[in-house]
Amino acid sequence: MRKLKKLKAILKRMNSVLLAYSGGADSSFLLKVALDSLTDKVLAVTAVSETYPKEELKSARLLARRLGARHTVIKTEELNNRKFRNNPVERCYHCKKELFTRLKNIAALRGIDFVIDAGNISDKKDFRPGDKAKKELGIRSPLSEAGFTKEDVRFMSKRLGLQTWNKPSLACLASRIPYGSPISTKALSCINKAERFLKMLGFDPVRVRHYNGLCRIEVMPADIKFLLSKNKEVVDNFKKLGYNYVTVDLEGFRSGSMNEPLGL
Repeated sequence: MRKLKKLKAILKRMNSVLLAYSGGADSSFLLKVALDSLTDKVLAVTAVSETYPKEELKSARLLARRLGARHTVIKTEELNNRKFRNNPVERCYHCKKELFTRLKNIAALRGIDFVIDAGNISDKKDFRPGDKAKKELGIRSPLSEAGFTKEDVRFMSKRLGLQTWNKPSLACLASRIPYGSPISTKALSCINKAERFLKMLGFDPVRVRHYNGLCRIEVMPADIKFLLSKNKEVVDNFKKLGYNYVTVDLEGFRSGSMNEPLGL
């Protein structure tokens, strides 16, 4: 409760905020606390593009409506940026630079004091080049400032009755493509359809790592046996999507596995 009290105090000092809201566990919790602290001085903005799983927008809209939040949706155009499409190691920087520049402009037009995101201190353990863009543009991360870890967010979300308390972590679809391999609309659509199919079978969290004609499926280690029992169904579906080879990662699901070759 001490961290929650600190978080509310940070938000109240901000006076008004625009929140980068994905509908995931972290941003949903921050939206709830921001509304409790600032009432109508909160605007939630969801950015959609080819990198954002399509089914997430519906749930993000629904929760924002249930919480009584002002919510708007914008479309970002990161695929128009050659530096992003080329998929360098600092790919996330180029994406976040566009996103937060857009959000800063919206905040300025609406007279909102701060743009915030739902970064927490657990994120600092991961490789996040997008944080450079946040620093350059003066984006605040109240959860991190208040000392919240991912576990804290889930614990407090459950206490507050948020349905997102145990929602698997979100990550943009571009993170499924190895660095150096170009990002295309076609590849992102293929990944989205493949992961949606696996979720329909009951796998969540799940990642489909995309290597052009080959994919590497990550599910929780305890789910690998079940996945193998669905072998024919999965292979048939994935081959229709254009995968010539369908593989399963025996190490199981882990966020950021594409960073492993970098030694990060």
